[in-house]
Amino acid sequence: MSVFLRALGRWTFCSAVFVCFIPLTCFCFAQTESKQSSEAQEELAANPGRPTVSTPATLTPVGYLQFETGILGAQHSGEFADRTAINEVAKFAITKRLQVLVASEPAVFSDLGDRHSRDPGGLSLGAQAVLFSGNERRPTISISYFRTVYDGTAPDLDIGSSRNSAIVLFSADIRKWHIDTNYLFNEQIANKVRRAQFGQTLSVAHPIVGKLSWTGELWHFTQPFQNGHAAGFLTGPAYAVTPRLVLDIGFNRGLTSTSTRWEFFTGFTYLLPKKLW
Repeated sequence: MSVFLRALGRWTFCSAVFVCFIPLTCFCFAQTESKQSSEAQEELAANPGRPTVSTPATLTPVGYLQFETGILGAQHSGEFADRTAINEVAKFAITKRLQVLVASEPAVFSDLGDRHSRDPGGLSLGAQAVLFSGNERRPTISISYFRTVYDGTAPDLDIGSSRNSAIVLFSADIRKWHIDTNYLFNEQIANKVRRAQFGQTLSVAHPIVGKLSWTGELWHFTQPFQNGHAAGFLTGPAYAVTPRLVLDIGFNRGLTSTSTRWEFFTGFTYLLPKKLW
């Protein structure tokens, strides 16, 4: 019970920060947007990768910086009793076919059973390239590569961490359904032993009413050092405050005995209005 209360306290504190921060952020963004022409606003739209494990095969608008910011609370996993992390992904499309990415966990708060810790998470750099641009009849197909440049000292989730990661990405729109599916090939290292990890994700999103949409996802990863499998079902709503600002909230339920049992998340995706490139 005490573990649950401490986790709930951290989650409540982080959520309270977001509840206070998001309205202020929305107000500032709205003020900035009011200075843009209506035509420019219609052309620009964020392309969220949050909150799913899947990443869209499509890229963000060329020359504009996109931030995906959130918190993730997790309970009952192999390396911790509970874990609360701040996560950040920055994306920047250099051309219509090439995008660079930075993914990080600036701070992770963990209950390890016998002690509590506050650690930095990992930092990864990556690039994504579009091989085939999709339309109504065919999907967009991309490939991406990530390299971990800093491992961090925080405990890992059930998926673990990888030194190198290659991903094949597919995205398609069928009627009002948006589908993302990824196939991941990771290199994991433990005590100088290298193992291959394989993962698959399938995410489906559909508009509900107005600016509100709902996403559901199934994902699976092998666990080469545990000789097991991590899998989960993720779901939650997203709300587009503006085309460039999307809020999300939801949860993930682990489906195997070696999966993190529960994960809760909230955050937002924001596309900066000023073109940098």
